[in-house]
Amino acid sequence: MRAHTAIVILLTGAVSLSVATLGAQKPAPAPRFTVDPTWPKDMPNNWIFGSITGVFVDAKDQIWVTHLPETLTEEETSETQKPPIATCCKSAPTVVVFDQAGNVVNSWGDPAQDIAVYPRNPHGIFVDHKDNVWIGTYMHHRVQKFTRDGKHLLTIGTYEKTGGSNDTALLGGPAGIWVDPKTNEVFIADGYRNRRVIVFDGDTGKYIRHWGAYGEVPDDTQKPANDPKVPNKQFSTVHGITGSNDGMIYVADRRGNRVQVFDQKGKFIRERAIAPQTLASGSAFVPVLSKDGAQQWLYLADGTNHKVWVLRRSDLEIVGEFGRGGRQLGQMLRPHGMSIDSKGALYVGEASTGRRVQRFVAK
Repeated sequence: MRAHTAIVILLTGAVSLSVATLGAQKPAPAPRFTVDPTWPKDMPNNWIFGSITGVFVDAKDQIWVTHLPETLTEEETSETQKPPIATCCKSAPTVVVFDQAGNVVNSWGDPAQDIAVYPRNPHGIFVDHKDNVWIGTYMHHRVQKFTRDGKHLLTIGTYEKTGGSNDTALLGGPAGIWVDPKTNEVFIADGYRNRRVIVFDGDTGKYIRHWGAYGEVPDDTQKPANDPKVPNKQFSTVHGITGSNDGMIYVADRRGNRVQVFDQKGKFIRERAIAPQTLASGSAFVPVLSKDGAQQWLYLADGTNHKVWVLRRSDLEIVGEFGRGGRQLGQMLRPHGMSIDSKGALYVGEASTGRRVQRFVAK
């Protein structure tokens, strides 16, 4: 009887050890990406893009792109010169929408429109849970809301007016936008002139709150430190923003070479430096979360090092990267807009003289 009991105990211990060993699973490997050479298709009407400033994939898996027509040269827009100097090409409308196959399915935004309703110098685009299209205009201090077909609905801020990082009515240089589907609050990375995140009501445009780096009151009189070993007490360029399913806000401080994380009220949680020795425009352009239920990964477009960083969201550890500078397939030149579809593919838009959007498929 005792011997039998001992055997049972030994077997039980062995089973327990085996279960414990199986339970100690290795962390999931970071996703890897490969470029899709078939996407997008040629645009109609001899259209071409200027500098890409915003990319967003909506709930229908359609890909929205904003660009700067004014960055195109006379040579590039030969068809529209007076007189025409060649048979091609001309600028695409300011907003262009693609389907999953890469076909253009919608477009709008013409410089001939009234400036009050035209998204001049667009920067950042977001399609919310109500199918409203939000576009920032960084050089002109406003964020505008439109229908999917381009009908103007609301403007936050005033054209050509700004009032500093603690003004509750005027914007500085709005860039990235994220709308919370639960509260309908609009979070704006107001960072080209100002140094803050600012939040408004998505229906009325009423001011709600704002904060600076580390959740503190922003101070425009304090210049950010240039020493990569000294954390900046103020944001440098609040450029990109996104929110997670569990209520966190991820802010890309471009020239600060970092990502900071907050709760939705502006309480600072943590930060991660990204290539802190980077000079010029900095390394942290646009944050995008993965589409798995836990949102395990944070992807970060880097327009100075010309790549996309892969971070583990739980601790912001850098676990991978892809891309390098260049104009060949799969290379990037100033990735400036980025978004993700329901299958986990990333769409990367290039500013400066890159002027294209590429799709990268997760392996």
